[in-house]
Amino acid sequence: MTDPQLVLTERVQQALAAAFGAEYSDADPLIRPSQFADYQANVAMSLSKRLRRAPREVAQEIADRLTADPAFPGTAEVSGPGFLNIALDDSWIADRASEILADPRTGVGTTTPPQTIVIDYSAPNAAKEMHVGHLRTTIVGDSLARTLEHLGNRVVRQNHLGDWGTPFGMLIEHLLDIGEDAAIARLEAGEGSEYYQEARAKFDSDAAFKQRSRERVSTLQAGDPETMRLWHLFMDATIRYFDKIYSMLGVTLTDEDIAGESMYNPMLATTCADLEASGVATMSEGALCVFPPGFTGSDDRPLPLMIRKSDGGYGYATTDMAAIRYRVNDLKVDRILYVVGADQALHFRMIFAAARMAGWLPDAVSAEHIQIGMMLGADGRRFRTRSGETVKLTELLTEAVDRARAAIAERGYDEATQNEIAHSVGMGAVKYADLSVSHDSEYIFDFDRMLGFTGNTGPYMQYATARIRSIFRRGGADPAAATGPITLGHAAERGLALQLLGFGAVVEQAGALAEPHRLCAYLFDTASAFTAFYENCPVLKEGVDEATRASRLALCALTLRVLETGLDLLGVPVPERM
Repeated sequence: MTDPQLVLTERVQQALAAAFGAEYSDADPLIRPSQFADYQANVAMSLSKRLRRAPREVAQEIADRLTADPAFPGTAEVSGPGFLNIALDDSWIADRASEILADPRTGVGTTTPPQTIVIDYSAPNAAKEMHVGHLRTTIVGDSLARTLEHLGNRVVRQNHLGDWGTPFGMLIEHLLDIGEDAAIARLEAGEGSEYYQEARAKFDSDAAFKQRSRERVSTLQAGDPETMRLWHLFMDATIRYFDKIYSMLGVTLTDEDIAGESMYNPMLATTCADLEASGVATMSEGALCVFPPGFTGSDDRPLPLMIRKSDGGYGYATTDMAAIRYRVNDLKVDRILYVVGADQALHFRMIFAAARMAGWLPDAVSAEHIQIGMMLGADGRRFRTRSGETVKLTELLTEAVDRARAAIAERGYDEATQNEIAHSVGMGAVKYADLSVSHDSEYIFDFDRMLGFTGNTGPYMQYATARIRSIFRRGGADPAAATGPITLGHAAERGLALQLLGFGAVVEQAGALAEPHRLCAYLFDTASAFTAFYENCPVLKEGVDEATRASRLALCALTLRVLETGLDLLGVPVPERM
């Protein structure tokens, strides 16, 4: 065990049991970083009333138990009204840092036993183009998939495309009107929104087109071979466009991960029949509904979850109920994460409640809505173009790359290198800016801030890794060959080594809580600690003795591995040079 907080938690709990009895062995020691020492344990304050003893007296008893153990890796002193300040030995920190350096997983453990985790993310509507609203769900979901997979879990990515339903009648008819080749070219080029709007305009203004569209919906639902051929033409072209976006972003979604509404369509009738037969769903005003307890409308009447509409049609609730049953029964899932906009919070609470009522979502399976906050413009409103239209994702990402290219234009790179760095910096800036804030928070999309090379930004993090690589290039050394041993002689060395010890714990926390921003905060603190080290502890400078040089190169190598691994888990690319 290398994480100091976990080590100290275990040691303080042992001291509590020894001092006050076994019933205190599971008390939270409240270990926190401290400005007065490395860590502070605040448990004495919370236990004093229960023990009927003064907080300082309780803290001193714990300190005495800790320091009486010759294996305790530091010192413990009582401070103030009953705080316990703990300072770790330099040798213990150095030894643990050396252990992580020798560990291929850099101190990151694995989930035991591993879980099967479904992550439902991205989920664009195939009838329209991808826009900025899909950016956050795609980025956050992909980071969670990478992190949970790295922790040893079996991650099943699910791209729940909107690829079925009544709009496809008019979309297919419009395809026939403009010609298959022309339609495919436009869809592949990302003109899905314009294509949809044209079809919609004809549907609203042309009675004959409307009738053809409705008839086409019927043949689609009946599985007519020619209609299915046309539907596949439309979908294949649309998916090729989505794949371009995913490739540009560098996310791990593939065509094999597509599990759209069409996949669940054959299950919907059975879903409704089983819910009605079990009494979980009942008829209400001609519609089949589930009324999960605890959900009421503004009129205090029970709020319905509509499973089948009064006209016999199905909606999102039907598909989501079918999906839960499939994921539990067929995929044998332990945990399901829905990375979807925060505005769908009520819908998912009701879906989860209804699925548990039906017995389709057992207590052993966790279902979580990872709420995604809205992206805002500089004016604090929903991010749109100046004309008020939704921003196309391709245009946004292209602008990010163009701005990054302009920022590095004077650094003397050849065109190919410049393009490669610009793409990495542009995508890294967009992704890191999103991931560095809590996923359920709104955030302002600001190119100038996110492309900055100072502060908690993607380019700053990328530059930190590039700077470490430059040290090894100048020294003619290989980071993989830097094995130390690590020794600590300067406060900046100690601060960096202590920071690096927490990597495994923060990765596990980010996965358990589904909160990538925790990993971002840790990586930023790590890069900042390295900056302090870099400014105070020469590595290659003449006069640095061989042992110190070897130790500092080992710290550089460990920092590089932590930053690169962490950024990879976030999906942020790391260019070789900046």
